[in-house]
Amino acid sequence: MSIPSYNGRFGAHLLDERNTRFSLWAPDAERVDLEILCDTQLPMHKEKGGWFVLEAPCGAGTQYRYRIDGEISVPDPASRSQIAGLHAPSMVVDPNAYQWRHPTWSGRPWHETVIYELHAGLLGGFHGVEAQLAELTELGVTAIELMPIGEFPGTRNWGYDGALPFAPESAYGSPDDLKHLVDTAHGHGLMVFLDVVYNHFGPEGSHIGRYAKSFFREDKQTPWGDAIDLRRREVRDFFIENALMWLQEYRFDGLRLDAVHTITERTFLTELAQRVHSTVEPGRHVHLMLENQKNQASLLGEGYAGQWNDDGHHVLHTLLTGERQGYYVDYHQGATEKLALSLSEGFVFQGQLARHGQKKHCGEPSAHLPPTSFVLFLQNHDQVGNRAFGERLVSLADADALRAATTLLLLSPMVPLLFMGEEWGTHRPFLYFTCHQSPELAQAVREARRREFCEFEPFKDMSLCERIPDPNDEATFTASQPDFQCCLDPRHGEWRAFYRHLLGLRRREIVPRLPGCRALGADVLGEGAVAAHWRLGDSSILRIELNLGGQAVPLADHYAHGRLLFASQDMEEFHEHHGKLPARMARVYLVAPDEQR
Repeated sequence: MSIPSYNGRFGAHLLDERNTRFSLWAPDAERVDLEILCDTQLPMHKEKGGWFVLEAPCGAGTQYRYRIDGEISVPDPASRSQIAGLHAPSMVVDPNAYQWRHPTWSGRPWHETVIYELHAGLLGGFHGVEAQLAELTELGVTAIELMPIGEFPGTRNWGYDGALPFAPESAYGSPDDLKHLVDTAHGHGLMVFLDVVYNHFGPEGSHIGRYAKSFFREDKQTPWGDAIDLRRREVRDFFIENALMWLQEYRFDGLRLDAVHTITERTFLTELAQRVHSTVEPGRHVHLMLENQKNQASLLGEGYAGQWNDDGHHVLHTLLTGERQGYYVDYHQGATEKLALSLSEGFVFQGQLARHGQKKHCGEPSAHLPPTSFVLFLQNHDQVGNRAFGERLVSLADADALRAATTLLLLSPMVPLLFMGEEWGTHRPFLYFTCHQSPELAQAVREARRREFCEFEPFKDMSLCERIPDPNDEATFTASQPDFQCCLDPRHGEWRAFYRHLLGLRRREIVPRLPGCRALGADVLGEGAVAAHWRLGDSSILRIELNLGGQAVPLADHYAHGRLLFASQDMEEFHEHHGKLPARMARVYLVAPDEQR
């Protein structure tokens, strides 16, 4: 079986073994020359619409740059490989060179998804990730999600500062190394998702504004500067071609689109989904996910399988930790009622006026959506790494309450997401790190990072601000590397066994019943305590009783008993709480149709 490649208009594409077509959209350039091997310059042909095109006698492995108006030499913005880093020449790649071992893999249906988010650099690059796949499969994970891997400055970065989105980060490995990772994951039965950034370029290494000013629009601003102008056909195609490359040439099983609330054109999102689903082979499972603070539920009916549910995380976090600063302020008051709403309808904010730092309506009604439209998590790269000191929940919350919340995470019908190290209760932080070569940029990032926390009361003390790790210091990166040896410690082994057991229950008892699942509502039992109900596809009812508070709460006497699937603490220790749900405990029941009242 041949693996299809996607030959879009942007970048360098092999015509045969000895010839390559080069294409650059540079409407603000008068002249563009193709520089090959740094000693040959070939003038490119200017075509309508600002395109410069050339077919040149060179093949895979050729290194090249574009010379703009005789003034500056730049890498290809659609470079497929930067073998020596962001500022080095681009390299022509043969997309068909890799020999796939599992070419007939067609993915897995969405309802089977259990996501494990990871940072490839912290694990040692693509080969390092590959070494963890067997363990993750045994744990019960069904999909790994890579944080962004587009070429970024230096060798250490979260990935959201990428400048060349078509080129896998050279510090992690070659394009074929990445394909080998995806191929190996498929051999384990794992899907592979990729986090992609279509809302901005990083502060270093992108030269598009020099020769294509209309790629951006000055009248719309984002947290990173001028918005990308996705009204333009060429700009849309640049990112759509990028999505199709990852899905076709690299055989990723899905994409997570970062911060789409900063994308000014909603129609771009719908078009991207349509192009993806109409292009991939029939019968292949490909899933698109969103991060979207606007809570646009309607997009989840337009080709997107799910959205990261920040609302669900935020309300669980404030109940677990008591934190109420920053964006948690909108979730702390009435947190129990908001948790019940999230479990019943997905989003907490469905059109209300207030949200932290905003004075506008946010969200759309979401009760009509199936629970699998929402990706639930207790930790992810943002919610850990955007803390000043990158603390994990195991350091912030009561252990029994955390086990109860994890029970909800892994046994509810929502799609669960884990963040690397969470499953063994690591205390290692996940910090924000960069590797900018410019001292001025490194200093600006360091100062901005510290300013970011000024609104938090503890950081009014400037001495504490000064302790926030410097993102550009290599020690910040090293401190964030997972401590795999901790799994040998019995305490950490207990956490891993806990996760493995719950994921085994999910696989056997929940996943087969998920198609057709609908939420039935959630009852508030007391402070920090709810009972949520879902009707599963086989008409049985899943009930999760969750108490994150410090006191036992009474249960309604009309609940059908059903079969106990799991209790987060030993039930025998709480016999005196008959008719009550003990503090910091979760219980999960499956009620068969003939047991329902």
